[in-house]
Amino acid sequence: MTKPAVPPINLVCADESLSLQMTRWLAHLRTERRLSPKTLEAYARDLRQCLMFLSGHWGTRVSLARFARLEATDIRAFMAARRADDVAGRSLARALAGLRSFGKFLEREGVGKLGALSAIRAPKIGKSLPKPLQMAAARQVVDPDIRAGENREPWIWARDAAVMALLYGSGLRISEALGLLKRDVPKPGEGDVLVVTGKGNKTRMVPVLQSVLQAVQDYIAQCPHPLPADGPVFVGARGGPLSPRIIQLTMERLRGALGLPDSATPHALRHSFATHLLTRGGDLRAIQELLGHASLSTTQVYTGIDTERLFEVYRTAHPRP
Repeated sequence: MTKPAVPPINLVCADESLSLQMTRWLAHLRTERRLSPKTLEAYARDLRQCLMFLSGHWGTRVSLARFARLEATDIRAFMAARRADDVAGRSLARALAGLRSFGKFLEREGVGKLGALSAIRAPKIGKSLPKPLQMAAARQVVDPDIRAGENREPWIWARDAAVMALLYGSGLRISEALGLLKRDVPKPGEGDVLVVTGKGNKTRMVPVLQSVLQAVQDYIAQCPHPLPADGPVFVGARGGPLSPRIIQLTMERLRGALGLPDSATPHALRHSFATHLLTRGGDLRAIQELLGHASLSTTQVYTGIDTERLFEVYRTAHPRP
């Protein structure tokens, strides 16, 4: 499927030449770097906010020539203003990364040298541990019988249960689960592996439980819409591709029904998959491969959860004198 072109950007705080370069930069990120739409949206928003700040900071509309002479003090002032608005360190780091990317793009286009962007140190980002569900709660979330009383068509709650089962049973990202084609999912008894496409269009093989395949097959048997082999296995109420937002709303309803915390999101099922494997003695490198993490350091965050639980058990169960 051809991705839509980046629409021309017109900014009241920047001149036409700078707006044009911003449009070309986003198109470059989309076609050459193949960044996700959400990342593109975030980078565009961050750059707009920076240009709006600079327009007020300099007291004039930002021109391409003026932006090319950006100084480190200007960027520090922008970052300080964003921090004063209670913007988190992770968001500030992303904004700086986007500005650096735009600066490098302008340099390749022959528009000045923006070394000031390299001189700014990225803000420190505090490590936050993922918030997995308890094993019993995770099982409830993927149980289709839990939804049987909902005022929705049975095939829809069978569909949602199948998606949840894939997130918890195979540790998929929601985009990976919804990106599966019908031909990608074997019938129960005919296979035990899925080939999924993850971040950066990288494919990996992940094992899948027969009970999960059965949940998908139960949904397929009930689905009223045609599901061609080369089409998405999960579809919406009208037969089009299923939106991740639908699964997020489903989880919101389940949180209320099961009394789960706000941290119980679809992505928390992926966290639960990794954490429960580690708790049961799973090898960290194997879990890295299953999750599709490029770096082991990304997977190691789950060891922090395991250690935290050990200390919690100690604090709760130790017979203090």
